[in-house]
Amino acid sequence: MTSVVSPAADLVARAKHVATVADQFADEGDREGRLSQAVVDALHSERLFSMWVPHTVAFGSELDVLSSIRVIETVAAGDPSTGWVLMAAALAIGTGAAYLPREAVDELFAGERLPVIAGQGTRPGVAVPTAGGFRLTGSWSFASGIKHATHIHTLGLVQGTNEPRIFVLPVGHATLVDNWDVLGLRATGSIDYRIEDVFVPEKYTHFAVTEAPKQGGDLYRLGIIGFAAICHSAWACGIGRRLLDELAAKVRGGVGRSGTQASSETFHEEYAKAEAKYRAARALVYDAWGSVNETLQSGDGLTTRQHTMIRLAMANITWACKDVADFVYKSAGTVALRAGTIQRLYRDMQAGTQHITSAPPVIRNAGKELAGLAEGKRWLFLDLVD
Repeated sequence: MTSVVSPAADLVARAKHVATVADQFADEGDREGRLSQAVVDALHSERLFSMWVPHTVAFGSELDVLSSIRVIETVAAGDPSTGWVLMAAALAIGTGAAYLPREAVDELFAGERLPVIAGQGTRPGVAVPTAGGFRLTGSWSFASGIKHATHIHTLGLVQGTNEPRIFVLPVGHATLVDNWDVLGLRATGSIDYRIEDVFVPEKYTHFAVTEAPKQGGDLYRLGIIGFAAICHSAWACGIGRRLLDELAAKVRGGVGRSGTQASSETFHEEYAKAEAKYRAARALVYDAWGSVNETLQSGDGLTTRQHTMIRLAMANITWACKDVADFVYKSAGTVALRAGTIQRLYRDMQAGTQHITSAPPVIRNAGKELAGLAEGKRWLFLDLVD
């Protein structure tokens, strides 16, 4: 009997191949401030950029949430910068395909190769209404993956109403500012960009916090922030695992000061604690998203508590893996101090903690809701509102 591989299992297997390629070129990407072309080609050929494109759109996989976590964490374990670019681009590509009007989607996805959409969804520009669309002006930062993109996904507030909308436009309409001189996640090329009075047709825009897809199924009721929570949770799962595995390999191999710890009972105890912290935080991610997956499959809406738990799980795994990174760095000694995999992973993890999705206010709001102190409130992006 011939076994049948499910589409989800197939994408997870493809992610393992991309992780291998990404690992091979990770140091090059760190030096050059962008992913190697070989890595970008692998992301395309293995169809990972299209993981969240709806089935009804060309290239679409419409991957379920639990398989999505596995894909991103697998790639991030190979190279955190590649995992970061994948998650950011997949979010913008997939939500664009789901929330933009069909006419625009058919135009965007009409080519032989998937459009790559990158950009930023926090600091907004100004969109002035005009006949047939808007004139967009603004300055944005942290456009992860934009060096490999064909289009930009960016946030603007409509002048007169302050309605937040996402605008999708060709990357050539923006001025890119190559200023990504940072501690970690260097290969993401998360540079700044400016847009000056550029016309964007209305069909290439959508309400920023919509949870009502025009294409695709129940998955897209997560809204952009739901996809972002998958992204950052899965990314941390991947880098945390790689950090622990790298340290264990150095200890077993007798490399540097870390190699002297193979017989240290103190090291054994501390490694066990780090492993437990990581596994517990990862388990919370899968527990929270397992509940969400069941709700989406039933066709029901997410509860406020479910929204709380996915945000809490996201922040918790991020900071747990930061603690893991600190332990690995300390235990590896000068092996971590010098250029190499552990140093790069350590730097990447420190950079990952700076994202707004895991900032202290998110954790405080989660605690407020869990303690029963947010009666009648709901989540809007990362805040509890009436």
